[in-house]
Amino acid sequence: MESGSGNQEPLSWDELYKVDLMPSEFFFKFRKQVQGIRVGLNLEFYNAEINDFQAKLVLKPLAPERMWKFIYEPIHSDIRILSKKIPVTKFLNLQVGIGHNFQMHATGWKWKLSTCFGGDGISRIRNKTTLGLGPGVDLRFAWRADYVLPEVTGALGTNEPLFNLNSGRLEASLDRVEAIVSR
Repeated sequence: MESGSGNQEPLSWDELYKVDLMPSEFFFKFRKQVQGIRVGLNLEFYNAEINDFQAKLVLKPLAPERMWKFIYEPIHSDIRILSKKIPVTKFLNLQVGIGHNFQMHATGWKWKLSTCFGGDGISRIRNKTTLGLGPGVDLRFAWRADYVLPEVTGALGTNEPLFNLNSGRLEASLDRVEAIVSR
């Protein structure tokens, strides 16, 4: 993003700030605790370029030192065992997993480095916010904000303007809404 070169018209506020409140993912999660293990049934609806649906059965130990979770996707015939997110630094996590696809007769493993900061580590924030509606019923919102901070510059004795204001940019979106029912 260039800061104010001579003949450019300033951008309108609508071009500088965009907030999208229509989520592209809706999840309904049903959870039950059975002998130290949380059993979950996730129904996931994707409202992106193509409409898609996934169902998942998730088993996860309730102990604080839990190191894994098991996921079965009956539609895709996938099973996976994922480690919990392992902190590498204060803001960086590593997760590894192994899985098998019964339709393709294939076994493989994956790894993922993740952080609450995305993109270049400075200009994106991703987060989840949970709202308790009542005992055993929560709504969780996954949101994202991409931004460029405002910048004031100036110069004296050069061809640059004495005072220049770049008002920054913000693109925020509500990416996912999850309804979670626990028993």
